Amino acid sequence: MSKYLELNYPSLDEKIICAKHRSGLEVRLIPKKFSSGCAVFGTRYGGKDNCFKLEGEEDFSVMPEGVAHYLEHKMFESEDGTDPFERFGRYGTYANAFTSSNVTCYHFTSTNNFLENLRILLDFVSHPYFTKENVEKEQGIIGQEIKMGDDNPNRALYYMLLNSLYESNPVKTKVVGTVESISRITPELLYRCYNTFYNMSNMRLCVSADITMDEILSVCDEFLEIKPQKKIIRKTFEEKEEVNVKYSEKKMSVSKPIFIVGVKDNFKSDNYTERYRRNIASNIMMNVLFGQSGDFYNDVYKSGLINDFDFDADFSDSYAYCAIDGKSDEPEKAYEKFLTCVKNAKDIIKREDFNRCKIASIASIIKSLDSVGVAQAEFRTSIFGTELFDLINLYREVTFEDVISLSEELFNDRYITMNVVKPLKGDY
Repeated sequence: MSKYLELNYPSLDEKIICAKHRSGLEVRLIPKKFSSGCAVFGTRYGGKDNCFKLEGEEDFSVMPEGVAHYLEHKMFESEDGTDPFERFGRYGTYANAFTSSNVTCYHFTSTNNFLENLRILLDFVSHPYFTKENVEKEQGIIGQEIKMGDDNPNRALYYMLLNSLYESNPVKTKVVGTVESISRITPELLYRCYNTFYNMSNMRLCVSADITMDEILSVCDEFLEIKPQKKIIRKTFEEKEEVNVKYSEKKMSVSKPIFIVGVKDNFKSDNYTERYRRNIASNIMMNVLFGQSGDFYNDVYKSGLINDFDFDADFSDSYAYCAIDGKSDEPEKAYEKFLTCVKNAKDIIKREDFNRCKIASIASIIKSLDSVGVAQAEFRTSIFGTELFDLINLYREVTFEDVISLSEELFNDRYITMNVVKPLKGDY
């Protein structure tokens, strides 16, 4: 019998081995008999986490926008001047990092020397080195990244959507911050955020490789110290039910108008699995209504009304929404088409279409499991308390009646916003 907790999924011929390192770090291993392996080391800390305190503290700390992303960049600095990317490069290893609204994640994929690569990963992420000089040096680099993002019409449209959906929710905060906000970042602020959110009790290590849990924990012993566990209190914000802005418009350098229609979902639950189940129902609903086999998709494409059409249903621990986006010479007409579709959603969504989309979604998940990249998927789900392979059961639990009920609840005029980026004068 294994001395670690094993979550077995016989129907998938998969398992997840779970352990808790003495440092407080939760570790997940998905054994894979592949020639390559993947490791993901990350924290539940993203761009929206700018107002927080530790249990026992009286006042909230308020940070400038963009600190989580800035901190991610600075983690690649070391006191001895070595560059983690160069260290990974010696083994021909691909490594990278990213920051979203909700998490910061460091990861690598390698075909050999897996344990050495794991040592590099745990080493640099567990040893911050911030000085006045290296923090100021980064301001120019990230400032250029911010300016490039501000000139990107699709990114501008995305944040227009979030600001239209939400009045108070910090998810609308730009992950990279602004040129002004990052100018206020200091080594002291970075250490404050690092010591708060890079505490092992707020982090997770997920591995998919031909390796044992004993080997992983042995490497953890080399780099991870035993420190007091910290309970983080993130400031909550009251958010009104209706959207913040019904319509927003901006002019940028685009060849034709681009638009995004958002639908706010006010579902509340402290149970992340319940929220995930809700998101699954939302994805199936959007697929039936706006997928390539549906009447809406074929109508707008054949008529030429919408190009580059896409749809999404996004969520996390404190927000959820559905959206469709595309290019159109007549975005207002596209919006009317959307409203007509969702107004009749109950009649459009057929049981056979629901069943087909549900089966296709489950098949897509199963197909994605045949890759070491499942470590990243496991991180994104388990950091909030849901195991990756349990998602298939959640898909199976969602019923046709759930989707019909959801469509009746969500597609209310109070929850819908339209956002458009139009060409500058003379560009169109």
